[in-house]
Amino acid sequence: MANPKTAKSIKSIKSVKSTKARRQAPLHTPSDLGAEATRDISAALNLLLADVFALYFKTKNFHWHMSGPSFRDYHLLLDEQADQIFATVDPIAERVRKVGGTTLRSTGHAARLQRLSDNDADFVTPIGMLAELREDNQRLAGFMRATHGVCDEYGDVATASLLENWIDEAEQRTWFLFESVRQS
Repeated sequence: MANPKTAKSIKSIKSVKSTKARRQAPLHTPSDLGAEATRDISAALNLLLADVFALYFKTKNFHWHMSGPSFRDYHLLLDEQADQIFATVDPIAERVRKVGGTTLRSTGHAARLQRLSDNDADFVTPIGMLAELREDNQRLAGFMRATHGVCDEYGDVATASLLENWIDEAEQRTWFLFESVRQS
């Protein structure tokens, strides 16, 4: 009869080896787009994903720290916009995987790639917050258009189609933020 301690130890060793093997297993998602397309589209989408995370966090930051006479309206506007921005995160990352690439792996990875600036100021006026978010959303729409161009180059119509909707959403957020701070 086998020693229960020895059997448990052997099972544990096999489990560790299995875990290590899974970590080293290559991620080869089949795609007919080709290696160059996978590389370029994945890179563009990962940049976009980093910017989306940055904009989401900044929008929530301003939502949490909103103050003043229009607090309720601005607070709700930014919450709605943050939800819309966050809703693009998973589809962007999943497109990277569907075309055969790998996505961001950590907040540090995202921070290294993001092109939108963080705002760690102790206080920003409500109008300053909305104006900064307007500029960031406008820049994000531009980044999305550039990514769309990469997709067009390789015939990735599925990603391009998603981007078209997200560009429209970014433009709507830009418009709402612009109108919210316009003086006349």
